Parts: sequence; C-alpha cells; structure tokens
Amino acid sequence: MIKKRVLALAGLTLLIAQSLQAAPLRVAADPVPHAEILEYVKTLDPKLDFNIVELSGGVNANELLASGDVDANYFQHLPYLRDQEKALGKTFAVAASVHIEPLGIYSHKVKSLSALPQGANIAVPNNTTNLSQALWLLQDKGLIKLGAQGEAGSTLVTPKDISDNPKQIKIIEIESPQLPRALDDVDAAVINGNYALEAGLTPAKDALGLESASHNPYANLLVTTPALAKDPRILQLAKDLRSPQVADFIRKNYHGSVIQVADPQHD
Repeated sequence: MIKKRVLALAGLTLLIAQSLQAAPLRVAADPVPHAEILEYVKTLDPKLDFNIVELSGGVNANELLASGDVDANYFQHLPYLRDQEKALGKTFAVAASVHIEPLGIYSHKVKSLSALPQGANIAVPNNTTNLSQALWLLQDKGLIKLGAQGEAGSTLVTPKDISDNPKQIKIIEIESPQLPRALDDVDAAVINGNYALEAGLTPAKDALGLESASHNPYANLLVTTPALAKDPRILQLAKDLRSPQVADFIRKNYHGSVIQVADPQHD
C-alpha cells in the first residue's frame, strides 16, 4: 500500500513537472528594444512558446521574477542586477548577455559638448547604478573628473565623487523614463538607450557623446531564477537571443544604437 502511494506521488510530481514545462514562458521586457527583439525571436523560433510581458513605468521586473509572476526578464545590465539582488535579498541567474544600448548625452540647446555653457544643468538617471554609469560617461567625455579609484561597472560613484568640474556643471537627478521629456528644461541629459529609442532619438546619430561598445560592462541580460537556469526553454531562448539571426536583426533595425555583444558572459 505504501509502495503504491509512493508511486502515485511520484507520478503526480511528474505530471506537475510536465505541466509546468508545457506552459509558455513569461518574459518581462522593456518595450524598446527588448520586446521588439523578443517578437522577432517568436518568428525565428515558433516552437518556443513564450509570452512577452511589456514593462510600464514603476513596475519592478525583478520583483515580478522573485514573486514568480514571470519566469525571466530582459531589460537590465549586470551592475543594476547586482544592486537589485542586494535590495531585494534575492539571488538571480544570468541566462544570456545579449546586447548593449550605449548611454548617450543629448541636448535640445547645444550642438556639441564643447558648447555647453558655464553652469550647465545636466540631467542624469536617479537610480544608483545608472547615475554612476552617467557620471563615468561625463568623465569619459571630459566634462568632469571623478576622485574615485576604479572604473565603470565595478565602482559606484555619486556627484560627491566629482573632484574637478571646470564648467561648474549642475547634476540634476531625474527618474530614467522622464529624462527625454526633460530635454527642453535642461542644457543636456544623459539618457538610457532604451528610453532614447522610445522617445524617437537615434543614439548613434543624435547623441553628443556616446558610450563605447568596446569592453562595455553594461550589456543587457536575459535573467531568470536559479531554479529555472537550466530549464530547456530558458536555454533555448538564450541561444536564440545570441544567434546570428538576432544579431542581424539588431544591426538592420537599430543602426548602431543597439549592439549585440561579441562575447557572452554568464554569471
């Protein structure tokens, strides 16, 4: 009798596992370019069943993942992910390193960085990792100097770390999605690539200064939970996102504003 119960329980466990395996993956993604790339993957690999959950302002895709409301997300870079893990007290798994959206400096008021006036107001993202990324970019373009030792992606900095500011630039911290709208009110803004694209900007053409894609630590990731890291559906989606076909789609559709990373790195 006990043996029959054990066998019945094993059979039920197998049925549940098969049912879960058969369910479509739920992947949270920013509308541009992440959801667009995922829509292309659907045409590329119709056998892979997944639903795209487009993110809207104020929704934390890592909270969705931690609570089991989605199975993966595709919108963030590694420094942001690590910061989120600390904030949420959770551990996530990187399934694939996919593309880079170079952070850019934009302006409606000047045509070059050298034309920025003394005391210029520059808007930057207000979350910890993107703020740091923006300040490293401003240093790279010669607008400020940072006193912190280290480099972008590994050392977080804040405006307090600015050691030299010859133009007396004023740093204004704004929520990332609002930065394109702030362009009429500030002298320049440092805008994330996805929000620039959503606002109709072409980073490769419109940015006064753009991050280099070479050795860029801010590649956008496909992220899942440790429990799903070896799930065949996640592995297949990761493979599709790293495929030559997706690289070609990115190249043709984003003209250098989105760049597939050359060497995937899994953490």
